[in-house]
Amino acid sequence: MAFLYKDKLENPGLALRRLLKEEEIIVAPGVFSPSVALLAESMGFRAVYLSGAALTGLLAMPDLGIITLTELATATKYITRVISIPLIVDADTGFGEPINVQRTIRELEDAGAAAIQIEDQVLPKKCGHLKGKTLVSTEDMVKKIIAAVDARRKDTLIIARTDARAIEGLEGAIERAKAYVEAGADIIFPEALRSLEEFKEFVRALPNVPILANMTEFGKTPYITVEEFKTAGVKIVIFPVTSFRMAMGAVKKTFEVLKSEGTQKSLIESETSVKIMSRWEFYDLIGYYSYEEVDKSIASRASEIMDRIKEDKK
Repeated sequence: MAFLYKDKLENPGLALRRLLKEEEIIVAPGVFSPSVALLAESMGFRAVYLSGAALTGLLAMPDLGIITLTELATATKYITRVISIPLIVDADTGFGEPINVQRTIRELEDAGAAAIQIEDQVLPKKCGHLKGKTLVSTEDMVKKIIAAVDARRKDTLIIARTDARAIEGLEGAIERAKAYVEAGADIIFPEALRSLEEFKEFVRALPNVPILANMTEFGKTPYITVEEFKTAGVKIVIFPVTSFRMAMGAVKKTFEVLKSEGTQKSLIESETSVKIMSRWEFYDLIGYYSYEEVDKSIASRASEIMDRIKEDKK
């Protein structure tokens, strides 16, 4: 009987590159735990996204780049060991200067990342849709991208995120993006664009480069549908923190009910759009019974061995 964890994608980056060729657009929901990633895969998503904001939120910290590379690599490994679809990983500013970026790429590549995203903010970085962002120079970001491209050993994709739209305007952001592509970036992530037309501008300016759109909540970008992004020529759409925010909202509601009613009964019987996941649904998701079968199989084989040993001693 096979080992319980799924076999890792031998070359996650190559799998994502194939998706970029095969799919008109890739929708990658944000996942903040292995169970959530497994649920996304079970529902038919072809790729998923590990957001720095969601992961730091899970650890009850702000999205200011204070998470460590070790924490991110560990989270990446835990997710990729249970899924068989590509994981895009948000590495914030790369955890330092170019030589630090090289280690970041190696660590996340070893952990199973299909694509690694680096942004051009100065630490402490901020959510891309907040005020007060500061950028590194174009040259310094180019150095990081060169370092990242040189460090990869497989087909791992390098995503260059630029936060320049809010500071240098649309044209400034496009000019930075062109320099990042020249340095070797495979995908461009223009953060906090203000309209669908601005995404179209990026696609026109970089016709042979996949453009990634961030469809976060409560930000500068209006709510644009996947179908609209598709018509604009955008290749990847991420929903980085949606599942985390929804989960926190559901947990808050749960605690309110427990505190006021002293029982979870109304939550289980509720007809609202967000329903409790049953024990059996979760067991089915994680393959609970396959663990029991593996345990029984091992015990049976051990028993057979011990029986043979006893027979041989007679």
